Amino acid sequence: MLSGRVHPAEAYRQVEFDARVHGASPQELASICFEQLTGALGTAIHAQETGDPVLRSRSLSRAVSSLLALEMGLSGDDPVVMAMRDLYGRARSSILSCAVQFDADRLDHIRRDFIDIHAALSGSN
Repeated sequence: MLSGRVHPAEAYRQVEFDARVHGASPQELASICFEQLTGALGTAIHAQETGDPVLRSRSLSRAVSSLLALEMGLSGDDPVVMAMRDLYGRARSSILSCAVQFDADRLDHIRRDFIDIHAALSGSN
């Protein structure tokens, strides 16, 4: 067991993530955030099903961080930007409430919504 150490798979994932982020365009960064968000929500649901509270908590934190990064990438105050800010804020609140009272259905709904939004924004319907 690797007590106190980063698991090799996690270290590899972090290196791969860092490589993708380094030098990415703003659109690519947003895409990475959407991928991280939807992946983290899926992992949180799986962690709950398998009884892994540490992974569940870590995944919910990663999902919230992804939403914050997406929100920080918004600029301006046009109606679309304001709607996205509202969406991100509501999603973040829902995810945080699931950290206290886990609701897999709610998280899955958020996950599916963001998969759809990502597909629409990237033009890959």
